[in-house]
Amino acid sequence: MTDTAAPMAPHAFDVAIALAPQGDGVWQGHTSPAYANMIGPFGGATAAQALNAVLQHPQRLGEPVAFTVNFAAALADGPFFVHARPARTNRSTQHWTIEIRQGGEVMLTATVFTAVRRATWSNSSESAMPQAPQPTDLPAPDPRGRVEWIKRYDMRFVEGGFPAAWDGGDHPESRTRLWVRDEPARPLDFASLTAMSDIFFPRIWLRRATLVPIGTVSMTVYFHAGSEQLAASGTGYLHGQARAQNFFNCYFDQTAQLWNEKGDLLATTQQIVYYKE
Repeated sequence: MTDTAAPMAPHAFDVAIALAPQGDGVWQGHTSPAYANMIGPFGGATAAQALNAVLQHPQRLGEPVAFTVNFAAALADGPFFVHARPARTNRSTQHWTIEIRQGGEVMLTATVFTAVRRATWSNSSESAMPQAPQPTDLPAPDPRGRVEWIKRYDMRFVEGGFPAAWDGGDHPESRTRLWVRDEPARPLDFASLTAMSDIFFPRIWLRRATLVPIGTVSMTVYFHAGSEQLAASGTGYLHGQARAQNFFNCYFDQTAQLWNEKGDLLATTQQIVYYKE
């Protein structure tokens, strides 16, 4: 009997980060309406597009260990070009520089550190995953009225969800804890882990319960797992925790951790965010 089932459509995330090689370390990408934000695309998807240029590069050595992305301006809807080159290659490490350009202007700069990891002593994490209810025991998200990219994630809040009322109240704690995975579910890899490192809504919204304008300026992701460990996480949820440390004159920081369902720490991330009164 011949199987005539139609092939499955590619996941929206894979469509969003797809790049067409243009030669000499240049790729063409395109913004995705599925990951649209209030102004421009979701920054996590744009960061994943930048990293994907290194992941696809034929000269890449090893796997990502650290990734820093600086958002110089919001991308306009449409095509753009990613320029990626190895700035230095050593025996087991490599340093990359990346730019995303659109309309002749630099919209994003980034650096990536990749390495061939050696089997050495590895201690259990000093940052243990907090106890939490199972994700299926928590309410499913209600995406109505939200920006488009939020609909691409299944987020189950443990604490610190969106304010119940945007009343301008001063809340003493900025911590959010939640379970998250792609919607629909998708096997975890470096690109999707990068995007999920940016899923936490701005901490100032939780502290102030006010929709002040914001924009991430710079984000760094440290990867604490290799591709095999990410693949072993499968399509399961990640447990994420984020909090701010300080708010000062238009900028605040945010630090976050992401564990898989087994409790393995996969990534830690920090970012600096602009806010406007």
